Parts: sequence; C-alpha cells; structure tokens
Amino acid sequence: MRRLRRLTLLPLLLAPLLAHAGVQLVVDGVDDPLKLAVTSGVDISQYANRDVTEAQVRRLYGKALEQARSALEPYGYYEANVQGQLDPVGNDWRVTLHVQPGAPVKVTAVDLQLDATAAAIPAIRRAQKAIEDLKGEVLNHGTYDSDRDALSGALTANGFLDARLVTHRVEVNRGERSAVIHLAWQAGPRYRFGQVHFEGSQFRPGFLQRYVPFKSGDYFAQDKLLQLQQALNGADYFSVVNVLPDVDDKKNGVVDVKVELVPAKRSVYTGGPFYGTDTGAGIRLGSERRWVNDRGHKWKNELVLAQNLKTVSTLYSVPMPGPNQRSFNYGATYRDSDTDTSHSKTLEIVANETREWYGWVRTIGLHALDGTFTVGLKSGEPDNTPGVDHGQSNLFYPEISLSRKSGDNPIFVRNGWSLTFAARSTVGSLLSDARFSQVTADGKWIRSFWGDNRLILRASAGATWTNDFSDLPPQLRFFAGGDRSVRGYGYQSIGPENAYGRVIGGKNLLVGSTEVEHYFTRNWGMAAFVDAGNAFDGTDYRPKIGTGLGVRWLSPVGMIRVDLGTPVNDSQKHGVELHVVIGPDL
Repeated sequence: MRRLRRLTLLPLLLAPLLAHAGVQLVVDGVDDPLKLAVTSGVDISQYANRDVTEAQVRRLYGKALEQARSALEPYGYYEANVQGQLDPVGNDWRVTLHVQPGAPVKVTAVDLQLDATAAAIPAIRRAQKAIEDLKGEVLNHGTYDSDRDALSGALTANGFLDARLVTHRVEVNRGERSAVIHLAWQAGPRYRFGQVHFEGSQFRPGFLQRYVPFKSGDYFAQDKLLQLQQALNGADYFSVVNVLPDVDDKKNGVVDVKVELVPAKRSVYTGGPFYGTDTGAGIRLGSERRWVNDRGHKWKNELVLAQNLKTVSTLYSVPMPGPNQRSFNYGATYRDSDTDTSHSKTLEIVANETREWYGWVRTIGLHALDGTFTVGLKSGEPDNTPGVDHGQSNLFYPEISLSRKSGDNPIFVRNGWSLTFAARSTVGSLLSDARFSQVTADGKWIRSFWGDNRLILRASAGATWTNDFSDLPPQLRFFAGGDRSVRGYGYQSIGPENAYGRVIGGKNLLVGSTEVEHYFTRNWGMAAFVDAGNAFDGTDYRPKIGTGLGVRWLSPVGMIRVDLGTPVNDSQKHGVELHVVIGPDL
C-alpha cells in the first residue's frame, strides 16, 4: 500500500523536471511591422506565460522557422531566410529568430476591369485609383485586401447592389520578384430609392417624410440613409431608430427603405438644486413634452428659484423638418433679477425662426419686452437713495443671431470652439420707448497641450447706439465682472458710474480671458487665469484685471469650476472673490 502511494506521487515529484514556466521569444533583423508579423505568426509565441515541456518546446521550435518565413509573405517578402537558436534560461526557454527578409516582391501591373458607368462615379473612381496606385509598391496582402474590399463597398454604397467580384487573383513571380493584380467586377444595374415605410411612428402620415433627405427615384446612396438615421435621432422623438434598405425584395432597379421606430418617453421632468456665485443657491425645475400632437410640436417649461434670480419660462416649438431643419418657436419669460447693481422685473415675449444655415444655427425673431427696473441700487438700500435710476421699458425689436460650435467631447472638451454673433434694433420708435441698435460677439477656444493640460481663451464684445440710454433695462446694458466675465469682481459690478459713484452699465463691452488648466487625474485638476475687461461709453476703455487660481472637478453632474480671484492694481477694490460655475465647456 505504501509502495502504491509512492508511485502515485512520482509524477508530481518529476513535474518540475519535465515542465518549464514559459518561452521567451526574441526576433531580430527586422523592425515593425515585420517583427510583429513574425512574432504573431509563430505558434511558440503563445507559450510566453504557459507551462511547457521540453518535448513541446522542441516540437514548436521545429515549426517556428517555416512559420516565420510564411508570416513575411503577406508583406511581399518571399525569399526570407530565418535562422534560429533554442537555449534554456533557468526554468524557461529562450527562442531567438534571426530574420533576413531579403528583397521584396513589387507590384508591376494592375489589371482592373470595371463598368464605365460605375467608374464615372467619384467615390467609386477614388476607390479604383487606390488599387491602381498599388503599382510600383511592395506587395502587401493586407493593403490589397483592404483596397479591394473598399471598392466593393463603394459599389454597394452607390447603388450597385448586385455587383459581383468575378476575378480576384494575384500572380506572384518569385524569380523576378514581381506580382500582377487581376481584378474584375460585374457592377450590374444601379438601383434607385423607392418608397420609405415608417413602422411604429406616433405621427400623422407624411410628417416623418420631411426628414427623408432623398426623393423616390434618386440613386441609392448609403450616406443618405445615415443622414436619415441621424435626423430622426436628433429629433428626440424615438428611443430606437433602425433604417434598413429592403435589399432582399429589391426589383426593377428599385429598393424600398424600412424605418423601424420605437417612441421615446413622451414627457420628461427634470429638477434639482444648483449654486452659482452670480445667482446664489437655487432650484431648477423643468418639464418637456417631446411631442404635443401628431404634428410633432414640442413644449418646454422651466422654473428657476434662486437667491438673486427668479424666472418662469415657456417655449412652444413647431418643427419644420427638411434640409435646413427649421423650426418656429414662440415663448415667454418672466424674469425677476436682483444683483449688486440693479433690480428688474420684466416680461419678454419672443417669436422666432431657427434653421441650419451654411453650417451655422441662424435665428431670426421678434422680441417684445416690458417691465420696471432700478439701476445703481444696492441690496438693502431704499428706493429713494440718491443716484439710483428708476425706469420702465416697453421695447419691441427684431433680433438675428448666428451660432456655431465644435468640440471633440461634449462632457470634457479637449479641442473645440464656439462663436455667437447677435444683432438687435428697434424699428424707429414704433411701440418702443427708446430707439436703439446693438451688436454682440462671444467666442471661446479650447486646445489641449502637453498631455493633461488645456489652454482656454475667451472673449466678449458689444456695442450699443441709442437716443436714450436711461430707457434701456439692465439686460440691454453692458456690465462686466462675475463668473463668466472678469473674475475677482462681483457679478455686474464693473461699468460706467453716474455722478453718485454708482455703476449704471455702459454702451460698449470688451472682455478677454486666458486660462491654463492642468489635470492630475482623469477628473481633478487646477487652473490659473487672468481676466481683463470693462463696460464703457464712447472710447473711455479702462480695463479691470483679475487673476487667480481654481479647482476643476469633472463630476457625475458635469464640470464644476471653483475659482478664487482677486483684482490687480485696483485701489478701490481689494480682497478675494469666490466664483463657482457648473456646466459644460461650450
């Protein structure tokens, strides 16, 4: 019984003598991608972290030389010479492969046959030229396969749904180190779009047809199907959008398109607390009706209750889908704003049209503004304080704006920019207490550098022409200072002053900012900034400068910026100002 037990333990005792921890593979004589090809092409490379016996190593090594030579052939090297060496290293094995690739095979001719109708289409012609340009190059099977498949894909994408690759052959002459490529396609008929059938839609017939970027009878194009899918996703009506050409039932040169839809949740409610040093602590509540009726109308409402700002707004939108993605919007906003320099209660009614215009978002509309305001009244002071402007405005004016932005990531932009231009003006004095014209421009530019750093440049400018500045409410006057202006100063605390030394706002604005951020981790970083600018009248521009440091946190609710700013060389303003901003970069 004891002898039987010893025999049972014998394989375990011999195992360390029969097995090794793994194989170290060394390849020299070539660089990537040839070195990687050899490493990946030999079976012995799979045993780097696996136990292997001496018999297995020698069997794998015996195959490795031929496998290495074969691995180089797809890269055009058919005369490679591979020498090897097998050495034990402790409990491991080291396999060294000395590779001499030799002279490569080059493509000396490309014989490509394609119907003239298909070859005349620019996208197909570009794919064809990529194959023809292989002539004179080292034969690379991967590049050849990719270019061949790209041409087949271009035929399908441009309506040649029956296209067949009838000849695909590469003739290699090892003695002459030459290769000839033979390719031939039968393109067949070019199909056209038929009807688009929507399944699962909650809208009246014909409404979704406005999103279709092609007409029945147009040549089939896959990029048009992608545009349709993107437009339907962007409309925010559906949780699922599948655009499927009905290729199996195509006939008579026509292919129909089926669009499978699943409606999204119709009503969306949002809410939560927020804090900003310009507005104070508050709560924001919102509701959105993604579609009000079977014509796709939308309705949004928002309530903001903060220490220094209270607003109630509603917006009703009538989308007009099409090439420009137009919409007509009608809204109203009641605003009660209380800052260190002004207090206003206004009701604004807006009607505008928004559309895509040469890559920009263009908005043209009419504004009716009515309300009362005081300017120069500080918190806690009585209304009859000397130097305080009291006013009541009734203004009716058109406005046009252009905006555009681009960013590589909406949550955290490493490279991006935004631009907004706006112009507004009363039409004579009809329905308005004052005549005025105003233009504004805002821009922001973000660029990453040296890894985990960002440079952020920001600028704002504006100009006003008016016959009676005192009739303009605070939201049509220019002030500087605050979280998104000159940090180190309070919100709207910078601007022209009246005879009593109270800030009443200016006709013009010019503000700029430079900021550098460095991130220690994926979500945490710090910032250093310098802001400069002022609101002013005429040409009396004397910029205020603020500088400071801040902390950046990419939180689950978005980017949170906490800055401490202080004025520079300002005899009337001292100390440190706290600034907190929550929201996206652009």
